[in-house]
Amino acid sequence: MVTESDGAPAGASTAAALARAEAFPDDPARVEVVETHMSWVFLTETRAYKLKKPVRYAFLDHRTLASRHRACEEEVRLNRRLAPHVYLGVLPVVRVAGGLRVGGEGAAVDWVVHMRRLAADRMLDRKLIDGRLRPGEHRAAAGLLARFYRAAPFAGVGAEAYREGIERELLAARHELVDPRFGLSVGDIDDAADAALAVVRTTPELLGARVAAGRVVEGHGDLRPEHVALGPVPVVIDCLEFARDLRILDPADELAYLSLECERLGAPEVGAAFLAEYRRLAGDDPPERLLHLYAVLRALVRAKLAVWHTREPEDDSARWIARAAGYVRLARDHGRRLG
Repeated sequence: MVTESDGAPAGASTAAALARAEAFPDDPARVEVVETHMSWVFLTETRAYKLKKPVRYAFLDHRTLASRHRACEEEVRLNRRLAPHVYLGVLPVVRVAGGLRVGGEGAAVDWVVHMRRLAADRMLDRKLIDGRLRPGEHRAAAGLLARFYRAAPFAGVGAEAYREGIERELLAARHELVDPRFGLSVGDIDDAADAALAVVRTTPELLGARVAAGRVVEGHGDLRPEHVALGPVPVVIDCLEFARDLRILDPADELAYLSLECERLGAPEVGAAFLAEYRRLAGDDPPERLLHLYAVLRALVRAKLAVWHTREPEDDSARWIARAAGYVRLARDHGRRLG
């Protein structure tokens, strides 16, 4: 953990001080704390409060109070695109007589993203895992995404730069995954990566047509089933807020990613249904070969992220290696459909 450089309390001590019901403005009976690599999330009965860790990675630097404040503001701004009533705003953490409190008067020692808490049983992943997804229940969420992509302006990326970015991601993922420490199938990794790279290099018009049609936009960046809340008023939460370049993508890429994750959870037909609704509402018909290319890319990137978890001492390495192996198999299967 990185210590603050601006005089605010170290992140872990702030998190510990906030793990009390009396620290929150909605007067909860209890507080549940969930820790991730980049934040602590405090859950009350009806609200969620996200405190960013004072950490630095290659893609972000949250060591200062000002940088965390900016990141909170940006997270709210971006997520209000697809979940306007969930992201309530940014609140200060202030010092009071009993310790620290979220909201109120006084100098901010830190900041939190303030959200409505969504019921777990609304999330697409839970419905798929529990077998509770009803026919057509996806339609409102698919419509939300289709309208979002249709309205999003072209990101202005060039065709060559777009292709080169995808090639770099494929090469970087393969480089990481073939490390013998992970015991993954190098043959499957190479076959999937080679099939995808061949498409990128020999049929540049496949990706170039997406750029020429203005289909590359600033999207969500992390479109997984656990981020999709269903219901009469669906929302999509937890966009990838810390790196704009990772949000510059093709809606077909995002939906291929969502479809891949549904396939991993044993429901490939659900991802196909989201894609079908997008095609109908957005007037866009991405070719199947393109979707398989994006699926290979996302499967290999997700496998790479899974093996990265093995570097964390508190993580279950065997579980993450098994997760990576599952993604490699998905990459292999989609790669075989690229011929």
